[in-house]
Amino acid sequence: MNPDPVAPFKDAIQTSRHRLSALSDAGEKIFGYFCTYTPVEALHAAGFVPVRITGGYGPVEKAFQHLPDFICPYMKRALEKSLTGHYDFLSGLVQGYSCDAACGMVNIWKETAKIETVHSVPLPYNDSLESKKFLAAAFDELIETLNTAGGCFSLSALSDSLDLHEKIRSLQYRLYQKQYNGASGFSAADFMTIMDAGGVTKPEDYLVMLQKLTQGLTRQIQSLPAGVPVLVSGSIVERPTIMDMIASAGGRVAADDLCNGLRQILPVAGDGKTPMDRLIHRTFHRFPCPSRSRAVDRSRRLLDILHQSRAKGVIFIVQKFCTPHLADIPMLSDILKHNGFPCLTVEMDETWEMAGQVRTRLEGFFEMIG
Repeated sequence: MNPDPVAPFKDAIQTSRHRLSALSDAGEKIFGYFCTYTPVEALHAAGFVPVRITGGYGPVEKAFQHLPDFICPYMKRALEKSLTGHYDFLSGLVQGYSCDAACGMVNIWKETAKIETVHSVPLPYNDSLESKKFLAAAFDELIETLNTAGGCFSLSALSDSLDLHEKIRSLQYRLYQKQYNGASGFSAADFMTIMDAGGVTKPEDYLVMLQKLTQGLTRQIQSLPAGVPVLVSGSIVERPTIMDMIASAGGRVAADDLCNGLRQILPVAGDGKTPMDRLIHRTFHRFPCPSRSRAVDRSRRLLDILHQSRAKGVIFIVQKFCTPHLADIPMLSDILKHNGFPCLTVEMDETWEMAGQVRTRLEGFFEMIG
């Protein structure tokens, strides 16, 4: 029997706390981050291991001592894990300015977590000469913080890190293109697991995992998998089994617009004469996020992906109280519907459980567009 090609990625996620704690005990410094707008290449170039903070799913008890109820499930659960010792291996926390909740949570982590270094990177919204100068100064400030925390940043190290992450994202995007064509051979849940493993694994190790995986993808799929193809849009989806429920209800996730999915990958690299130019260029040309761009700009990108993947509709999986995404949906839905793509919105809490009512709505949606 052939081994499960996704097994190493599942194991990387399941053993992440133990493995990262062991790295920390061995002297490596691990820096966490919430948002993919955080310049992870700079953290890596300074000699640190960048790790994405995850929230997962489950009850929230201790976190409510420090924050109100109207915070998104991701931030609630992430703080809950921190307060229960899950992230004691972190030496630092760096946040690229995205949504207000994430930026406010940095201050709470600074007061409650056993972390030596906490730093926020301000990110300009407009692409202009002045904005580029502002971002360059913000990155210089970050580098100074990283070096003060024991890092050894250099431009040559940044160049190497940019090259490494470009290779990773190129392989990830190659997998996405196979997913568009229904030729990846992976379920949507397994596909998400492959992507999520990158956030809790050393970049060098993750690249090797991806290379082994893609080298084994030689079999050509002759026909598309069953199910109505759809695009799933949202912030961070932390329960891959949701994708299985979509499949069991009659759908097939052909593409996504998720910040732990395609949104973290594109563009795979930035252009420029110097390593810092490349980092700045990629930051300004990131795949549009609701907290950083307008709905009309996002709609153009989503329409492009819908046509590429031949998806027939859009499912918005939105975390409760996620203001940027919830504010985008009315205009975005109108634009997508006007272009022939029906939409369904599903709101999730910290349990990330899809009840029977949601399943009924999914089945009705797929029957309508199928």
